Amino acid sequence: MNQVSITIVGLGPMGRAMAAAYLDAGHPVTVWNRSAGKDTDLVARGAHRAASIAEAVAASDLTVLSLIDVDAMYTALGDTALDGRVLVNLSSDVPDKARGAARWAGSRGAAYLTGGVNVPPTGIGQEGSSIFISGPQEVYEEYRPALDVLAATDYRGADPGHAQLYYQLNMIMFWTAYTGWYQALAVARANGLTAADFLPYAGYTADTMRGFYTHSAPAVDAGDHDGAAARLAMCAASVEHVLHTAADSGVDTGILAAHLDLYRRGVEAGYGADGTTRLIELLGGKAPVAG
Repeated sequence: MNQVSITIVGLGPMGRAMAAAYLDAGHPVTVWNRSAGKDTDLVARGAHRAASIAEAVAASDLTVLSLIDVDAMYTALGDTALDGRVLVNLSSDVPDKARGAARWAGSRGAAYLTGGVNVPPTGIGQEGSSIFISGPQEVYEEYRPALDVLAATDYRGADPGHAQLYYQLNMIMFWTAYTGWYQALAVARANGLTAADFLPYAGYTADTMRGFYTHSAPAVDAGDHDGAAARLAMCAASVEHVLHTAADSGVDTGILAAHLDLYRRGVEAGYGADGTTRLIELLGGKAPVAG
């Protein structure tokens, strides 16, 4: 059976990893990048180097974009003929810009899928990796086997913004947790500890977070703010202790101060005896509409 031909537009670390995965799987691969020199190893392995973006898009059944954002896609594709082409944009951006990009592609006759890649380049093609996909289901189903070469695809519906929404939700958690890790290490180092000293305990804390998510998710959806297990006022006091530990260590407290401000506002609003689920209301999240 003939393999789907693939064009990769954008050869940063992620794009190169994707091209390599397709070559490993036996797909005909065409590559294009605005700056020269990033495709040498891929061409040596059998990829075709397109002389232009127009040639690149015309060369394959499926064009996968791995760029910094949607604006970079507009710049890269320019006035390239897209009628009848299939684009899968795996670049990161906000949901509304993903929707705008889908409309733009559709107005030029292209089928368009949005993707959010949940792993770094080293995870491409590896078991356990995943990619959120959204857009027309019939297009997704037709090209799902090719997309699954990169990572297991998780289809999030027809709305082209939903893949990016789910991706950005994960990124909210990732970046705040990663910054928290660095904040902890700064305090540790100020007190004579190394990252290696603290790593086993950080890993334990990270592992236990799934339990907190699992416990709180149904409470959030039910509007249950019971504070029997952890009152907001008690949690605010704990965050305050964290901030003072950092301050006493001579470490910047800006990130922690923002957290403490949120908890204090909850207490000041009269929610001190409630659970921490009340914080979502302070952050502005609206409850989903039933039905």
